[in-house]
Order: sequence, then C-alpha cells, then structure tokens
Amino acid sequence: MSTDVESGAISGPPAPVRRGGRRFAGLRRLAEFLVILAFTFLGLLAITFFIGRVIPIDPVLSVVGDRATTAQYEAARIAMGLDQPLPVQFVHYVGDVFSGDLGRSVSTNRPVADDLARVFPATLEMATIGIVIGVLLGVPLGVLSAVKRGRLIDQLIRIFALLGYSVPAFWLGLVGLALFYAGLGWVGGPGRVDIFYDGLVDPVTGLLLVDSLIAGDLDVFFSALDHIILPATILGFFSLAYIARMTRSFMLDQLGQEYVTTARVKGVPEWKVIWVHAFGTIRVPLITVIGLSYAALLEGSVMIETVFSWPGIGNYLTTALFNADMNAVLGATLVIGTVFILINKLSDVLYRILDPRSRT
Repeated sequence: MSTDVESGAISGPPAPVRRGGRRFAGLRRLAEFLVILAFTFLGLLAITFFIGRVIPIDPVLSVVGDRATTAQYEAARIAMGLDQPLPVQFVHYVGDVFSGDLGRSVSTNRPVADDLARVFPATLEMATIGIVIGVLLGVPLGVLSAVKRGRLIDQLIRIFALLGYSVPAFWLGLVGLALFYAGLGWVGGPGRVDIFYDGLVDPVTGLLLVDSLIAGDLDVFFSALDHIILPATILGFFSLAYIARMTRSFMLDQLGQEYVTTARVKGVPEWKVIWVHAFGTIRVPLITVIGLSYAALLEGSVMIETVFSWPGIGNYLTTALFNADMNAVLGATLVIGTVFILINKLSDVLYRILDPRSRT
C-alpha cells in the first residue's frame, strides 16, 4: 500500500489485468466477425438469387428446350420449384447452397459445383502469378514515382500506369499472342498446356504447375509455365497499374509529413527514410489495395481467359451466358462474390495484425 502525499489517499497496488476479460473480448470480436461474415454471405446469396429471377432468361426452357409441350414445361417448372413463392424458393436456394448443391449445368450436364472445382484452380493459378508480378513491380515503381515527383521518371511511370487503365484487355491479349507467340515464338499459345501433355498429370491441387511438380513431370511443368506466363503477365500489368498509382499516392502523403522531414534533418539515410519510415506507414492500407486487386484479377479475367482459351472460371462463365445456363452463371457469380468477401475479410485481419492501434 502507498499514500498519496497531496491528497492523503491510500492506494493499493495496481489491479492486475484479468486474462478472462481479454479472452472474453477476443471471443466477442470473433463472434462479431462471424456474424458480419454470415450476413454478408447471406446478402450475396440474395443478390445472386434475385438476379436469376430478374434476368430475362427462362431457366425452364434452358432445361426442356423450346420444343417441349406445355405439360412437359409445367412438370419441369414444378420439379425445379419455380411454382412456389419467391421467399420459399430463396429458402430452398440457401439450403441447397449450404449443402453444396448448385444445380446441374445444362452446358456440361454435370453438377455446377464439380465444374467450378475443376475450373477455378486454373483462374486462381493465373491470377496468383499476376498479382505477384503486380506487387513486385507496382510497389517499387510507385515508391520511385513518389520520390522522383515531377521528374521525367515520374511522368513515364504515370503514363505506363495510365495505360493499364485505358488499354482493353482483349486487345492487349491479341497483340501479345500475335507478337510473342506467333511472331517471336517466345511463349506458348492458347490453352493451359500443349495438347500432347493434356491429361498426363493427375489433379491433386488443381494448380497445374504444382501438380506437375508433385508428379515429378518437368516436361508438363515447363509446358504449363510456357503457356501461363503471357496471360499472367498481362493480368499483372493491369494489377501493376492500380498498385503503382495507389502506392504513389500513399507515399506522397507520407513524404510530406513532419516526421519524415525530422528524420532527414537528423541525418537518417535517405533509403531508410523512404523504406522504413514512410513505406512502413503505408504498408497497412497497401494490404487492402493488394487484396482488392487480387480479387479483381480473379473476377476480371474473363476477357483474358476468352482470348487465351484458358479453362478457368471466366471462360466457364462466358460459355454459360451464351448457353443461357443459369445454374452455371449463378454458381460462378457466387464463387466470385465469395472470393471478394473472403479476401476483404482477410485484409481486415491483416490490418489488425500489422496495426496495433486498430485492436483498441
């Protein structure tokens, strides 16, 4: 015990921090996170469900065909549950999704869930390489552009990044194929692998580069690498443009702060001022930018997959749209939306880990 000289009050030792309170607070935050995630996913289900009901495509006709009789049409409509009220249909739809039943694809005559499990790894593989290229090049270019603000190198980087916003993806893909495949022969052509290597490696992860290494088949590995490098680089270019612009904006804001000026006055090396002080501050918001860019690559690879005949979810979605295959369209849309939600939530988790202030 101790006595406060000024007030004369007697105070005991400081109360210990109770671990139970911390544990309770952690469980409460986890519960809040799961509730928000559940409601977000439920909202996504509602959006995809009502899109399927509003879009001017009759799902019954896509199943029975336009030559079916009225009796066949009504029987199929009842079998699909479309005769029931919309709230009842939505409840059944949610139950089917949570049980892993996304319906059967008219185009492939297989369960949509099986089709998505087959095509999504191809998109994931290409988008992952694309985001790695975008980060490894976009972040240094953005930092360099901010440090050299107003100079020639800054103008060149900004023009280069602007091209990533203005050049159509399908045009750049066609030019890339014409130049690097047909003209120079530096890369493989359309498809995921040379046709005589197709099917030689059993899918384990669905990622062909990984599966070929697991199987020890280097011929398939180098063939797959030869085919993926051009579409992944084009995706990386679009990601690079966004990441570089945002990195430049963040760095310009930090380089004008007083703590940076103070560090320079104290004689701190310039590289340390830039990469430790200024860049260390922007890494937290930059995680969100990279996460959203990665999700955009997974969703926005439709044109690239179409140009390169890439067997991914974008190509699958395009084919389903042309065939009025609504089960496949809604299933692919649901997967893409789920990816956005999960990456966004993962960014929030990393934000809390890297920024202690957000935990209070």
